[in-house]
Amino acid sequence: MKTTILNWLEHGTITVPTLLFSEYRRLNLTETELVLLLNILTSIENGNPFPTPEQLSERMTVSIAECNDLLRRLIQRGFLEIIDGYSNEGIRFEMYSIKPLWEKLIEQFLLMNKAEKEVSKKSEETDLYTCFEQEFGRPLSPFECESLAMWMDDDHHDPDIIKAALREAVMSGKLNFRYIDRILFEWKKNGIKTIDQAKNHGRKFRQYQSQKGKVRDDSSQPTVPFYNWLEQ
Repeated sequence: MKTTILNWLEHGTITVPTLLFSEYRRLNLTETELVLLLNILTSIENGNPFPTPEQLSERMTVSIAECNDLLRRLIQRGFLEIIDGYSNEGIRFEMYSIKPLWEKLIEQFLLMNKAEKEVSKKSEETDLYTCFEQEFGRPLSPFECESLAMWMDDDHHDPDIIKAALREAVMSGKLNFRYIDRILFEWKKNGIKTIDQAKNHGRKFRQYQSQKGKVRDDSSQPTVPFYNWLEQ
């Protein structure tokens, strides 16, 4: 008995993307249609690329007539197709292809991924506006909202970089959009794209400002011209 069960388990398995089970409803496939497609896939992998409605019906709880209708609808809706195959001897024969199903599944995955990114982007944008309003202590004006949108959409600044520029403005005691815009301009010009790069750049700038103050206070030192890009 144990040997019989073992042989049954070793009869063969098929690999099916988990995404198919979670997304078949969004593809407008019924459970019956899904099982039919899986049976066709199993049959192909077992060496029978063109199972008949009778053979498929035997593996399911639907009649041969129902199987015929299901196959016709799946082909019409672009989930299944009949293609030409050739034997080693060059003999032509017909076979099923589930490639259209995989293509639709990939399209669905890309749509899901795009939707998730849009939701994530919207959340980041909302969080960004909230950060600015908290730091400014008031709702943003239409002009300020437009400036934020332009930084993201036109200048392609990452929301985290914009937050870093906001923090830099706060630390410098110059909380205004013109100052933040100059910070972002300078960072972009210097290829700064990460938070760590922005922090290092800000640290160097503040050290430079500190050194400039010391030079100005020391009358014995010759005057050295400094360029403050943020104040231009």
